[in-house]
Amino acid sequence: MPTDRRTLWARVGVLVNELARPALVLNLPLSGGGHLAGVAGEPAYASLRQLMRDPPQLAVTGRTIYVCENPNLVAIAANRLGPRCAPLVCTDGTPAAAQRTLLAQLAPAGARLLYHGDFDWPGLRIANLVIGSFGAADYTAATGIASGQAFAGPTVAAAWDAALAPAMQRHGLAIAEEAVAAVLLPDLEG
Repeated sequence: MPTDRRTLWARVGVLVNELARPALVLNLPLSGGGHLAGVAGEPAYASLRQLMRDPPQLAVTGRTIYVCENPNLVAIAANRLGPRCAPLVCTDGTPAAAQRTLLAQLAPAGARLLYHGDFDWPGLRIANLVIGSFGAADYTAATGIASGQAFAGPTVAAAWDAALAPAMQRHGLAIAEEAVAAVLLPDLEG
């Protein structure tokens, strides 16, 4: 995953704006019990300061951790699934230092990361940064159940699915991640 200057500084122990844009999480388990930055079923934030100064002991070996783009999806999952929701991390758009740091801590801790985001060009840019696990078939299915709006900006190719951008161009519809929450929630139910 490409890194920004703040993330590079954070890796060497210099925290620049360590309290800006904390990572939003839901049900992210810790070793010895409990959940990162909160109570089971309730969304919580972990700052870059917390993640760097006292790295969490994550209990994620062999577990799937879902990663989403939009805080609205976290709210929907918390409201509908609460403590039954699988572990969920939100990038809140393009991941900032806290989100990148947390994702970088999850992978070596043995987590399997699955990402979903908006079906629009910025959503594909974010997915290309994080990981790619939603594709042309998911988008085509979403056009049948969700309304959207026209695309803005230049086309972005999905690094993991060559058919996704052409499918999006054919349909001409940007679909917000939370518009397909009903499709995503069964996967999140733990």
